[in-house]
Amino acid sequence: MRYRQLGASGLRVSEIALGSWLTYGGSVADSAAQACIERAYELGINLFDTANAYRRGGAEQLLGRALARYPRDSLVVATKVYFPMGEGPNDRGLSRKHITEQCNQSLRRLGMDYVDLYQCHRPDPEVPLEETLRALDDLVRAGKVLYVGVSEWGAELLEEAHAIADRRLLDKLVSNQPQYSMLWRKIEHEVIPISEQLGIGQVVWSPLAQGVLSGKYAPGEQPPSGSRAAHESDANFMRAFMRDEVLASVQALRPIADELSISMAQLALAWVLRQDNVASAIVGASRPEQVDDNAAASSVELDGDVLGRIDAALDPALRVIEQG
Repeated sequence: MRYRQLGASGLRVSEIALGSWLTYGGSVADSAAQACIERAYELGINLFDTANAYRRGGAEQLLGRALARYPRDSLVVATKVYFPMGEGPNDRGLSRKHITEQCNQSLRRLGMDYVDLYQCHRPDPEVPLEETLRALDDLVRAGKVLYVGVSEWGAELLEEAHAIADRRLLDKLVSNQPQYSMLWRKIEHEVIPISEQLGIGQVVWSPLAQGVLSGKYAPGEQPPSGSRAAHESDANFMRAFMRDEVLASVQALRPIADELSISMAQLALAWVLRQDNVASAIVGASRPEQVDDNAAASSVELDGDVLGRIDAALDPALRVIEQG
């Protein structure tokens, strides 16, 4: 496993991170989730990403139990705040009140004294940005959080947050967590260029496009039983990628992966890691073998010829996705 600096910080994170969205604390049995976490640690993965809203705290609880056996200083634990955690008017968002209370609750669920990376899960236009940044800075000063980041923030908001933190001498953002994959490249236009200037690294989610880039789905065929696309609730997140034109383009990547003697998932992960601004790619897993396959992508290098062939193969799919 190789490691990269997280933005301009001194924190080094594994190129592959293990996430818990849609899996741990819910759709994957606890024993299977624990086996995946154990295997990830054995393979050198040190970044484990979760959120308070994942299974209403269930994912944090499971992750905390699974990681309790390992030295705390060997782990980089990341969680998030923003989405509703109750019915009250202050049980959501990025107010000082919600951030502070949810950080304390996340620490309790994780069974930890601090989290390495605390992230704003989405922007909150109803709360002054300085209030949010000051609340995060207070958590850093209190020793409950080591680094602060965000998820799905645009270039303009990242710039504004950096300017406020610089002016007010607040802790600066070190990371952003956007969706990024061969099939979803929007951050290349503005977010990555601005982030490079500001010292913000990307910890990307859905690098396999919800599993589509693993090659398990074929055009004109029903999704395999038990797969994510076979579940109606999960399939909503995949609709843009499940069109036959997209799936046909993805299958055109198989010969490229075969020539390199790697899996299609490894090809997709190596593709996002070709970006220097990407510090880590978050993967989900329901079996330890999936962790093995994904972790091996850390050693894969793609040359210019391969990257060109990937773009050519996916051009029809990208056109379909861009058209909506």
